[in-house]
Amino acid sequence: MTRHRQSGAPPTPPPRDPVTRRAALQRMWRALGAIALAEFAAMTGIFLWPRQPKAREGGYGGLVTAGPLDQFPPNSVTAFAKGQFYLVRLGDGGILALSRKCTHLGCTVPWSETDQRFMCPCHASSFDMTGMVLSPPAPRPLDLYVVRVEEGIVKVDTSTPIVRKRFELSQAVHS
Repeated sequence: MTRHRQSGAPPTPPPRDPVTRRAALQRMWRALGAIALAEFAAMTGIFLWPRQPKAREGGYGGLVTAGPLDQFPPNSVTAFAKGQFYLVRLGDGGILALSRKCTHLGCTVPWSETDQRFMCPCHASSFDMTGMVLSPPAPRPLDLYVVRVEEGIVKVDTSTPIVRKRFELSQAVHS
């Protein structure tokens, strides 16, 4: 027996299956997985993308205005914590900007006024006023930064350290 449709009646749509719990959970897990994958990809990209160092005016990585030249007497060492360097005024009037990092393992080397030397607290390296190694294990002198004296004002460019093998008089800025 076949049933015939009556001509005037609208066709009846096929019955829709309601979304099952299993299908809803599968969709939810797929969406959460896609979100997690996108987050992982974004974090990996951020991690691998090289960062550009920001040159900061007045701080490490930028130009630091140390002050008037007269403020630094001969045979003196002045620490600049924000610039991460020491400004050294030699006996002949020359000026050096020395990095605070030991060339052995990068520890901060404080200036000892009583011993007249930089002494590394990590492995006992010591450096004289010009940054030369007095006692190892440091393999080379302290790094330098470029110093400029403009109209009697001392300025230090800490963006790029200068690696050196020994102290030479030409490294000191004389004004």
